Amino acid sequence: MATTKPRLHISLSKAEEQFLASLAKRDQVPRATKAAQLVRQAMEIEEDFALSHIAMQRDVPGAPRMSHEAFWKAAFKKAKRA
Repeated sequence: MATTKPRLHISLSKAEEQFLASLAKRDQVPRATKAAQLVRQAMEIEEDFALSHIAMQRDVPGAPRMSHEAFWKAAFKKAKRA
């Protein structure tokens, strides 16, 4: 069955593949589904890290206010550099 989702081909070590397979079996999902879940979790962690970094830089007395739009523009700019 064809899919409309983009495909990503990755290479895993034998140990990584075995670990992924055991997680997928535990959760009773296909390996590809488990891999996608893990990628989403990793992306959320990276996003949290980037936003924390921006917040820590701005959390100083007298820091100027920043609009919602300007904040997200800065967040995406930082993410592209990382």
